[in-house]
Amino acid sequence: MIDNMNITFILPGPGKHPVGGFKVVYEYANHLADRGHIVTIVHPAMLEIDTPWRDRPKKWARYVQRRFDKSYFPSEWFHLDSRVQMRWVPSLLEQNIPDADVVIATAWQTADWIARYSKKKGRKYYLIQDIEDWSGSKEHILASWQLPLHKIVISKWLGDIVDQLGEMSTYIPNGLDFSAFGVDNAFDKRTPHSVLMLYHHLERKGIGDGLVALEIARQHYPDLEVVLFGVPAGKRLPKWVTYYRTPSQKCLRGLYNNTAIFLAPSRAEGWGLTASEAMMCGAAVVGTNIGGHCEFMVDGVTALLAPASDPNKLAERLLVLLSDFDMRINIARNGHRFIQRFTWDKAVDALEATLLEESE
Repeated sequence: MIDNMNITFILPGPGKHPVGGFKVVYEYANHLADRGHIVTIVHPAMLEIDTPWRDRPKKWARYVQRRFDKSYFPSEWFHLDSRVQMRWVPSLLEQNIPDADVVIATAWQTADWIARYSKKKGRKYYLIQDIEDWSGSKEHILASWQLPLHKIVISKWLGDIVDQLGEMSTYIPNGLDFSAFGVDNAFDKRTPHSVLMLYHHLERKGIGDGLVALEIARQHYPDLEVVLFGVPAGKRLPKWVTYYRTPSQKCLRGLYNNTAIFLAPSRAEGWGLTASEAMMCGAAVVGTNIGGHCEFMVDGVTALLAPASDPNKLAERLLVLLSDFDMRINIARNGHRFIQRFTWDKAVDALEATLLEESE
């Protein structure tokens, strides 16, 4: 029997908007709380270590606002177990962090803070989900991977980089919520010429590459139905795109199930969460050959892969599935079968064992 632990996760900001890395932490929190652990998630208003509050009046005002309206909660897109304790704090100074058995950094900025904490905040871990170069320099990010924290990586390619830095890590692949996403529409009953893709403002998501590939595909299949979803406003999208902004989980499940093909054009991913959700719902996936996709995309078996940053090759792979009904069905079925191995029970079992091993 596993002893109950007091566990603190530290996120790099509020959880108001859908973020894949936040979702992983919230899932862990729910499952750990269900197993009897005391779980706290800390959300800071300010991450900077060296900037005093007097120089950040706007952030102070936002901190006060969110303290009262609770807009740091993910209530609009994720259901948190009521047993999970949520904290909104002005900064990550140690006095704002509860004492615990374990404290877990979830981003490079939070790792910098945790490395400075005293032992009473708990044994120190670092959940590495990506190279977060959209929020800092790669140099600073990789330096955080060398801090004296127990590193946990969600993908093998991230573990390889940790190894190259002369550090050690524990590999725990993500779990997936099979109650939230699954097949409602048979593989062979979907509109054959239909494609779904995530829309995102970060260049690393490869949305420009995806749109070029889709435009090429439309030249061959003028009847192609293209649907995108995401958080940003889709004002600059082509007229031939149908866009769903911040769809509910129920709506998103419907989009995955009504689509024959999911296009995943990212140039870099820690783990391709939306692509794995599409597989769970029975869409055949065309993606880029990157580390975060290769956790569950096997070329020619569970997906068709193209080089990253190459929209022409991506279009070629997309056209294969648009033209070959039997191959699309086979890829969709294989992907759906393969993705079943990534359960939250397995992930939480592995995390519990990792968090306990240093306490013995």
